[in-house]
Amino acid sequence: MDRKHTKNLLKNEGLAPKKKLGQNFLVHKHTAERIVELAGIEQHDTIVEVGVGLGALTEPLARAAETVIGIEADSGIVRMHTEQKDLPENVQLLHQDILQTDFNKLALEAGGRLKIVANLPYSISTPFLFKLFLHAEIMESAVVMLQREVAQRLLAQPGTKEYGVPTVLLASCAEITMLMRVKPEEFHPRPKVDSSVVRLGFFPVPKRVQLLASVDRESLRKVVNAAFGQRRKTLVNALHGGGFAADKPQLAQAIEGCGLSTSIRAERLSIEDFIHLTNKLGLTP
Repeated sequence: MDRKHTKNLLKNEGLAPKKKLGQNFLVHKHTAERIVELAGIEQHDTIVEVGVGLGALTEPLARAAETVIGIEADSGIVRMHTEQKDLPENVQLLHQDILQTDFNKLALEAGGRLKIVANLPYSISTPFLFKLFLHAEIMESAVVMLQREVAQRLLAQPGTKEYGVPTVLLASCAEITMLMRVKPEEFHPRPKVDSSVVRLGFFPVPKRVQLLASVDRESLRKVVNAAFGQRRKTLVNALHGGGFAADKPQLAQAIEGCGLSTSIRAERLSIEDFIHLTNKLGLTP
């Protein structure tokens, strides 16, 4: 697979990268193989690949794993693979939108916790990450290609401008590791930004996650969204604006009960602080 071959294949099949699907096809074989190598796949694994595309990642995944369940939203690409029968025999191709896919059903088909490898359209990366968070209990790992800026947010520290909703939610349930950087010239068409591949390890449960207090995941999501929804405001004002509690004194009491100042802003809270505050509030907006 290279850029010339990719262009010719698309032309011969009457296909073209679709802007609405955010398609950027990997064209460097060594990059795909390196991603699979870093993913730490074992021979008995069932891997869920999100965004099969032209199969650049699918083929090395199929060599490394026992089974690959490929999710592809583009009907033209699904038609091409179905007609040409060009994917390895251990690949099961599904025509689905990953954001609409039933992860619980997928886990049953995979025979256990999900191991995902994904070259995501940038446009769906944030909702996809939130979906991983909401299904953390059935996730084992996710190796995901992201816009570099999004990847940096996942690894951000409190007090920085990159620190925000994705940082807190994903770090509350997974260990996040930067695997590699991918330049625009390794795709067709070339995106305007660099990409990064990150690994989110959900199981075995990371040590930091084990040490966190238990919390209702949906309630945590609502608190974090409200807190960062107006990040320039103090935490008490941001939460009040997000619909929490009948009055500010009640919110201020909960915040102070966590050992925090009422004048603090969301970006200064640690993951532990957010979990403590969620449990202290004991309500949803």
